[in-house]
Amino acid sequence: MINQMLFTGWNFMRWLRLGLGVFIAVQAIQTSDPFAGFLATFFLFQAVTNTGCCGAAGCAVPISKAAGNKVENVEFEEVK
Repeated sequence: MINQMLFTGWNFMRWLRLGLGVFIAVQAIQTSDPFAGFLATFFLFQAVTNTGCCGAAGCAVPISKAAGNKVENVEFEEVK
């Protein structure tokens, strides 16, 4: 389960979060900045767990499913 979460689903945003997290972590270590360390931890956590600010696919618009496969009879009127 954890291996599947870590090694699958790598898209552009996940790579971007990983890159930002590593870059900010290096800067935080070099400058001894605790806020930058927190920010790096935040981005690295998002990259590893594949979550965003709202959770996994939390910002996506939900797909509405049809109420059923009902076929409606449509009446046509002929216009002359």
